[in-house]
Amino acid sequence: MTPPYLSAMSNDKDKAVPGPPGAPAGRRGRRAPRRATPEYLERAALFYLERYASSSENLRRVLRRKVERSVRAHGTDREAGFAAVDALVARFARSGLVDDRRFAEGKAASLHRRGGSARAIRATLAAKGVPAQEIDAAVTGLEDLSADPELAAACAFARRRRLGPWRRPEDRAEMQSKDLAALGRGGFSFETARRVLQAETPEELEAEYGL
Repeated sequence: MTPPYLSAMSNDKDKAVPGPPGAPAGRRGRRAPRRATPEYLERAALFYLERYASSSENLRRVLRRKVERSVRAHGTDREAGFAAVDALVARFARSGLVDDRRFAEGKAASLHRRGGSARAIRATLAAKGVPAQEIDAAVTGLEDLSADPELAAACAFARRRRLGPWRRPEDRAEMQSKDLAALGRGGFSFETARRVLQAETPEELEAEYGL
């Protein structure tokens, strides 16, 4: 016989979890997609931008997914929804709420500090829909952060992964090939990886290259 408290827990699991007041309920109480009206899309865009930095194209993709969910749930017009999204993104770009250059510069600097190679940064920005000219400008701008931005990023990468001079001395010879491969997968050239891994200590890198 099932104990009463376990039976009660089982029953509770099958109950729908209520959403916010007035929200349409979907299966098992899950919130149903909202109708993608222009007013709703604007509120959703502002809410997204309060939480995340975004390129124009990335915001467009986020809002278009909401349009697609609205089409499936409510039969709303896809083309009208996409047109509303395009008009909204263009208006936000004109007002400066979304700025591809500002987004690219901030994202590139953040990735660089964490050890992102130029190749990895370019790939990330392209995946976010940043135009090629803004990607070029953001990567070039990294030269303002360091005399050798690629080497500085490779050192940050090695420091985070504890590769090369950040390893215990007794492990370095055995792990050198794996460390070289890791830096290669991170997008760094063989020459840059070699310069990092051949240093005896992190302090040597800082002294020799002014990092």
